[in-house]
Amino acid sequence: MTELSNWVEPKKMQVTIGDKVVEIETGKYAKQATSSVTVKCEDTVLFIHATVSKEPRVGIDFFPLLIDYEERMSAIGRIPGGFTRTEGKASEKAILVSRLIDRPIRPLWPKGYRNDVQIVSQLFSYDQKNQPDVLSILGASAALMLSGAPFEGPVGAIRVGRIDGVMIANPTHQEVLKSDMDIVIAGTADSVIMVEAGCKFVTEDDIMNAVEFAQVEIKKQCEAQLEFAKLCGVEREEFTNPHDTTELDNIIKETAYDTIVAAYHNFERSARQELLEGAKKLVREKIEALGDEHPINVMMEETGIDFVAEQFKALEKKIMRAMIKNEGVRADGRQVEEVRPIWCEVGVLPRVHGSAVFTRGQTQILSVATLAGPSMVQELDGVDPTTVKHFMHKYIFPGFSVGEVKPLRGPGRREVGHGNLAERANVPALPSQDEFPYAIRVTSDVLESNGSTSMGSTCATSMALMNAGVPVKCMIGGVAMGLIHEDDADIVLTDIQGIEDFLGDMDFKVTGNDTGITALQMDMKIKGITNPTLRRALEQAKRGRLHIMEKMREVISAPSAELSDYAPRLYTLTVPIEDIGTVIGPGGKMIRSIIEASGAEIDIKDDGKVTITSNDKEGADIAIKMIKDLTFKAEVGMVLKGKVVRIIPIGAFVELAPGKDGMVHISQVCNERIETIEPHLTIGQEVIVKVAKIDDKGRVNLTIKGVTDEEKAQLN
Repeated sequence: MTELSNWVEPKKMQVTIGDKVVEIETGKYAKQATSSVTVKCEDTVLFIHATVSKEPRVGIDFFPLLIDYEERMSAIGRIPGGFTRTEGKASEKAILVSRLIDRPIRPLWPKGYRNDVQIVSQLFSYDQKNQPDVLSILGASAALMLSGAPFEGPVGAIRVGRIDGVMIANPTHQEVLKSDMDIVIAGTADSVIMVEAGCKFVTEDDIMNAVEFAQVEIKKQCEAQLEFAKLCGVEREEFTNPHDTTELDNIIKETAYDTIVAAYHNFERSARQELLEGAKKLVREKIEALGDEHPINVMMEETGIDFVAEQFKALEKKIMRAMIKNEGVRADGRQVEEVRPIWCEVGVLPRVHGSAVFTRGQTQILSVATLAGPSMVQELDGVDPTTVKHFMHKYIFPGFSVGEVKPLRGPGRREVGHGNLAERANVPALPSQDEFPYAIRVTSDVLESNGSTSMGSTCATSMALMNAGVPVKCMIGGVAMGLIHEDDADIVLTDIQGIEDFLGDMDFKVTGNDTGITALQMDMKIKGITNPTLRRALEQAKRGRLHIMEKMREVISAPSAELSDYAPRLYTLTVPIEDIGTVIGPGGKMIRSIIEASGAEIDIKDDGKVTITSNDKEGADIAIKMIKDLTFKAEVGMVLKGKVVRIIPIGAFVELAPGKDGMVHISQVCNERIETIEPHLTIGQEVIVKVAKIDDKGRVNLTIKGVTDEEKAQLN
């Protein structure tokens, strides 16, 4: 394996992506890592390091790949918030980017490779335009190509946007906001490995056009990495699996083949598992009977790997896939396009704002929607220009959902990714903040799991939002697609269950409404998918999605006309910008007094928009009146009800709002001439007045006699 620490001269490569030049440099920093690169696009700079252990890890039956993405707040010239003023645990964004890097890298390693591999991508400078996630994928691939490890890359990655029908390569943050699609595509020079997308109801043809557009740029990146590795004199390690399992495979086949076939033709899950466990037990007994000195037992003792379980699963995989290919029948008896039975219900919890249960086969999700005022939006303390989220989705996956005993902890990377996908799927259907200024949070609890809980969460969330009375534009459904690639034949499966995800070649999730796609997430277990197969998967997913939404509509087809009695009500008004300080008061004294008097939640924006959140209309009315009183400005012609607060020989002062008076001259009290005020007006008396004049000093002159009967009637 070639080590960068032996290199003397730093070397650079450049690749043009769209209209931007990306520069990759190596041999200058972090030389004790197996390999390290600096990736720069304008003022966005990442340091990406690959470390590969020299020896395989003993006692594991998986490939130990670890990928971490880190953001430094100093990258945008900020000190982190919080008491400690340090970067804490990885943010949700950092977790999602770590997953994004991992997904196209993980499939490209030879079977049996057990050396520890770690990629660390560090964002040290960020111009808040050129997004670091796709640059991190490119840099991770470049670092691995320079490590000499048996990485079967290279991989290229590109974000695709579309503005006014024109595709854009690696759009900036600002351009993405104007785009109707935000798609990250990664792959090798000749196939797609990963797709991650958020879209505004685009078609399947639009997705394929984006993929084909991306492949041109990806191929360019892959060719540049191969040339760069050659320039740096790196020779890739040839890896051969050191463990010969031929004899073990024969014993498993002789002992268990017929039972495994029978198990996979038993379409009841628990019965199938019982048959498989019995067959595996027989194999173990036969292997143990060979004695401790037999090569199979010696190999398992020395490596710490349970090759019986590993190779038994390999035979399961072969039989299940052959059954689908040759018989067109899946492990639960379905045809390739058949969706599992679905039942749904809404309004299942009486005191929450909205709730729904979505059940598909042995996957069941309970989603609960909660509405709150604008002050409850999520503030994002990160490096991206986006600083708040009005819609939040949390996905919760407890152990009992799969019959396991497991402590309840915070969400792992998988949970964060699934929650983000369901959130992204539903965002395009949400009303604008002007239409519905609530902060919205949905929790999706997995009650039972056997495949595609993220798509179940997408469906349950859409129904919970509708049940809560959120005026969504449309219903959103989702379906997970799988793939069996055997002997150059690609069989696409609709609505995959857990075993088809585990033993299959693809996990492809598609969400949207009847006409368009809102989110995509595709991961491959093999080294890519062809464009014709991808197109077929998209078309098949649409048919599955439409079927699922038809079942959802049997329960709820439109948003509830009214909010829950327990949901807060929002009231909005606008105050002049120059009066914002008056409403807030010195040190927030005035707004605190309004909150205390009304019990309402008050939120004031810089543009003067005031949102009052209250479960009590009386409290909201109090808050509205207090704010209007504080910002009251008299205008000529206004007809108002006021209170007499002071009398002088020539007139009376009437309070129009707290601290704001006008004077009624004695000549404006009655139609006839009067000599004194007292018989006609008394302190504390309520009167209806009209603003007759405001002089150049801001003094307000009022009239009582100038108010017509019609104006009095309107005010009363």
